[in-house]
Amino acid sequence: MAQSFDVIVIGSGPGGEGAAMQLAKQDKRVAIIESFPQLGGNCTHKGTIPSKALRHSIQMVAEYRQNPLFEKCINRMDISWPDLLRSSNRVIEKHVTMRERFYSRNNVEVFSGEGYFIDEHTMGVKGHDDEQLEIKAEHIIIATGSRPYRPPEVNFDHPCIVDSDTVLELQRTPRRVTIYGAGVIGCEYASIFANLDVKVNLVDTRDRLLSFLDDEITDALSYHLRDQGVVIMHNEQFDSVEEHPGSVTLKLKSGKEVQSDLLFWANGRSGNTENLNLDAIGLAVNSRGQFDVNEQFQTKCPHIFAVGDVAGPPALASASYDQGRFVGQIISNGKSDWRLIDDVPNGIYTNPEISSIGMTEAELTEKNIPYEVGRAEFKNLSRAQIQNRKVGMLKLLFHRDTLELLGIHCFGAQASEIVHIGQAIMSQEGEANTVKYFAETTFNYPTMAEAYRVAALYGLNRIS
Repeated sequence: MAQSFDVIVIGSGPGGEGAAMQLAKQDKRVAIIESFPQLGGNCTHKGTIPSKALRHSIQMVAEYRQNPLFEKCINRMDISWPDLLRSSNRVIEKHVTMRERFYSRNNVEVFSGEGYFIDEHTMGVKGHDDEQLEIKAEHIIIATGSRPYRPPEVNFDHPCIVDSDTVLELQRTPRRVTIYGAGVIGCEYASIFANLDVKVNLVDTRDRLLSFLDDEITDALSYHLRDQGVVIMHNEQFDSVEEHPGSVTLKLKSGKEVQSDLLFWANGRSGNTENLNLDAIGLAVNSRGQFDVNEQFQTKCPHIFAVGDVAGPPALASASYDQGRFVGQIISNGKSDWRLIDDVPNGIYTNPEISSIGMTEAELTEKNIPYEVGRAEFKNLSRAQIQNRKVGMLKLLFHRDTLELLGIHCFGAQASEIVHIGQAIMSQEGEANTVKYFAETTFNYPTMAEAYRVAALYGLNRIS
C-alpha cells in the first residue's frame, strides 16, 4: 500500500530543498525523491558546488603564483586535476552532511531512487537496488534540475570528450582543452583550466562572450581570458568531431579544425524530465525538457508544480531556491505574503569574477533613458592594493535627472559579494534609491565596498 504525504518533492537541489523546508515549517508531511545516492541534487554533486570549489582552489594557486612572497617556492607546487577534484569532493561531503541534518531535523522523509508518475497523485520510486515502491500526495513539486545537452552526433563515450558532469570524473590533467560553448559554464571552466596552465581554446557560437552582460564587462572578460592564454574563437558552429587515440579534432563549419586531448562540450542544458513518465498524467515539456508554468509555477495540472531549471529561465541556484520556497507558501496558505523579485543578480565565477543586476548601457541607450556612469577602478582602492587584487571595476548606471540607480556591474575579486550592496539600495522606493546614498554614506576603510563611494562621487562629478 502506498504511503501518503501532503506533498511530494522530486529532487533535492536548491528548488526542491527550498520547497521542502518551507512546507515542513508549515507542518506539512513532506517526501523527497532524490535520484542521486546522496542529497543535494545536481547543484551539489555536478554543478554549482564542485565547479566553484574547483575555481576557488585554482584561484588560490594563481594568487600564490602572483605573490612575490612565494616566488621562490611556488615552482615546486605541482597541482593536478585529480588534486583539485579531491579538494572539491571534500566540500561536497560537507554539503551532503549538512543537508542530511536539514531533512532529518524537519522530519522530511527521503526516498533514494528514480521517481516517476503512476497517476496525477501517485509516484513510483525505483530504488538503486531496483526495489519498487509507491507514494501518494495531494500536491507534487517537480524540481529535477538539468544536465548538459548531448547532441547525438558527439560520442561522449570517447575518453577525450567530456561535459560539465563527466569532467568531474577526469583522472588526468589535460595539456590542451577545447571548450565548445562560451556561455557561463564554458567561460568559468576556461578560467579554471587556464589557471592550471592548460592551453585552452574557447569556441563561441556568437559574436561576443556573454552578450547579456554590459559590453564593457564582456570586453574586460575577453581581455583577461586572452591574457591568461585562452584562444577565443567567435561566430563558429560545430560540424563534426574526428576521434583519435588520445585526442580529438573539432571540425567547424568555417573550415577550421582544432585538435586537443580533451573536448569539453558546454553548449546548452536539458531538463531532467525524460524519466518522469509524463505521458501518464498528460503533461508535456519543450525541446529543452522544460515545463510551461504560470506565475505560481503551476503546470497544466494545477496541483503539480515545477521549479528551478525545469521551469525555464533564469535557471540559477539562487532563484530556484526562492521559487521552491514560494511554491511551498502557495501550497500551504493558498497565497504567498511575499513575491519573487523580477531582477535577479547574476554571479559568474570566471577569473576575475563578474556580477551584475539591472540594465546595461546598451539597454538604456535603446530605451532612450538619459543616464550617467559612475566608475571605480579596483587598482585605486587601498584594500585591493593590499590584497594584490587590482584587476577589476565597479560601474554604477544612474538616471541623470532623478539619480535613480538603473544598473550595477562589477568585475573583479568578490564581485558576486559586492553587487549585493547595490542590490539592497536599488530595491528601495523613491529617493532612497539614488546614487547619492553611496556618496553620503561612510564605508569602512579599507574595504572593497568603498568602491561604491568612489564610483558615486565620480558619477555625480560628471553631471555637476
